[in-house]
Parts: sequence; structure tokens; C-alpha cells
Amino acid sequence: MSGFGVARWRRSAGIWAATGLLFALSAVFQPKSLGGSALAALWPFAAVLILAAVGQTLVVQQRGIDLSVPGFISLTVVLVTHIPNGHGSELGPAVLLAYAVCLAAGAVNGLLVTRIGITPIVQTLGMNAVLYGINLGISQGTPTQTTSALQSFASTSPAGIPLPLVITVVIVILLGFVIKRTTFGRRFEASGANAAAGRAAGLRGNRYQFSAYLGAALLYCTAGVLLAGIVSQPDPFQGNSYLLPSVAAVALGGTSLLGGVGSVMASAMGALFLSQLQQFVLATGASAAVQNLVQAGALALAVTIYGLRPGQLLRGPRRGSLRQPSPPEGVVAPTIPFRT
Repeated sequence: MSGFGVARWRRSAGIWAATGLLFALSAVFQPKSLGGSALAALWPFAAVLILAAVGQTLVVQQRGIDLSVPGFISLTVVLVTHIPNGHGSELGPAVLLAYAVCLAAGAVNGLLVTRIGITPIVQTLGMNAVLYGINLGISQGTPTQTTSALQSFASTSPAGIPLPLVITVVIVILLGFVIKRTTFGRRFEASGANAAAGRAAGLRGNRYQFSAYLGAALLYCTAGVLLAGIVSQPDPFQGNSYLLPSVAAVALGGTSLLGGVGSVMASAMGALFLSQLQQFVLATGASAAVQNLVQAGALALAVTIYGLRPGQLLRGPRRGSLRQPSPPEGVVAPTIPFRT
């Protein structure tokens, strides 16, 4: 177990060191990217990306990938802006409706993946199209001014720290504790790491896959609510810029894109790294195309280093796995029952 903990730390330690190095380089080469106004703009959007990356982490840990991130965030933004239409009294019901819709969509994702057997990448891509269809049906493709109540909420800074960042940090800490320190969390990681071993140990893998999609939907909705308050007039496609960075943050945090053990805190640090990297690139005067290339390069680098565990794929099953050797000819192998 101690060796396992060391290996897990080595997978996520790189992003902590890289983030510290990035901030140090920014202070030397682009100090204006760390100025007061720059940081005031960085933290709220970084909080939104962190929530999206943590939700993506849950799905990836269960051997999936979620392409419906833009649909969840964009539809949430539309629901909490178009339904109130500037009336603060209608903001509460609109937020509740957004959470209800996102929970329903997350449940559909989980059920169709676990019960029907649809490939996660296909199911979430289809769900993204459905969510955008609802989005366009409500918004007609036009942006709406956010309510003053939500804007005031998102711009609050207790002790000088933006409230969206405070909310995000609390969520990440609580979720990290649940996954690493509770029985449910340990079973969640074990089921994602090896489905066959989990079934042999009596774990119901479908339950943990379903909970991953449900938890991710809640996180995406929270990110959308905060984003609707941060941007004064968000457009119906506000979530489009969060798909690639959410996957890149997961890979940078050391979570294998084939599922298994990961760290939501490392993914959060990966999201912070990408946010500051974008600030650094912006300070150089680079275009949006260059920013996308930099994000894609960060994702490619992370996957190359440890994202897909290529060595394990080439080696095949490890020693000590559940697969038993074939018995000699003429000998009937005994059947070993597993207690479920």
C-alpha cells in the first residue's frame, strides 16, 4: 500500500511542480499576467474550469470520457439567464430547474452507458447534441443579460477572495475527502481501475459508473451557474471552451484516460495550470488560435507522459491478475465461486 501511495503521488506530483514553475516564469517574463487586475479575472474563470475538470475526472476514473461538458454548462447558463430575464425573483426557480435538468441528463447518461452498454464517447456526444437542442429552443441563439442578483453573488469577494473560487475549493476538498477517505470512494476507484476484479470482489461497478455521471452533471451545473454570474451577458455557447481544457486538466493531473485511480485535487491543479498558461499567452499578445494550440499541446504532452499507460497496453495482463493458467490436457479445472 505504501508503494502504491508513492506511485500515485509520483503521477500527480508533476502538475504541482509545473504549476509552481509556470507562476515563477510568469513573474519573470510576463509580470503583468500576475497583476491585480489579471488575477481578479483569472480566479473566477479558473474556478469554473476546475469544476468542469473535476466532473470530467469522475467520468474518466470510470473508464469513460464526457463530451457533453459544453452542453451542460451552456444549457445551465441559458436557463439561469433567459428564464429570469433580468427578474431576480425568478432566479431561484431557474437555478433549481437547471439542477433538475442536469441531474436528469446525467442520469440518462449513466443509465444508457451502464444498462444499455452504449460507449461513453458516443452517449455523451449524443447528449451534448440534445442539450444544445434544448438550449437553442429556449434562447433562439441570442444572449441575455444576467440578473443583478446572480452577478452580485458571483462578484462577492470575502476576505479578498472571489466567492466562486471559495465555493470551488470547498467542493474539491470535500470531494477529495470522499474519494480518498471513505469506503465508497475507495470502492469507486477500485471499480474504475479494474472492472473484472471489482466484480470478483463483489462490487457493483454499474453503481459507481452511474454515480460518476450524476456527480459530473452536478459539477457542470454548478460551473454553469457561476459562469452565468461572472459574465454579464453570456451567450448560449458559453460552455464550448471548456471541453478540451477539462480533458487536458485530467491528463495533466495524472489520471489515466483509461480509467482507474486519479486525484480530483491534481485535476484542479491542472485546471489552474491551464488557466494561468492562458493568461501568460494572452499577455504575450497571441491570438485565440495560438491559445488553442497551446492547450492542445499541453494535452498531447500529458497523454504522452502518462495519460494512457501505453506500457501496460503493450505488456497485456499483469502478473497476479484474475486470469488463471489453462489446466493440463485431460484435467478439469475447479470452479471457484465468488461471494457477491
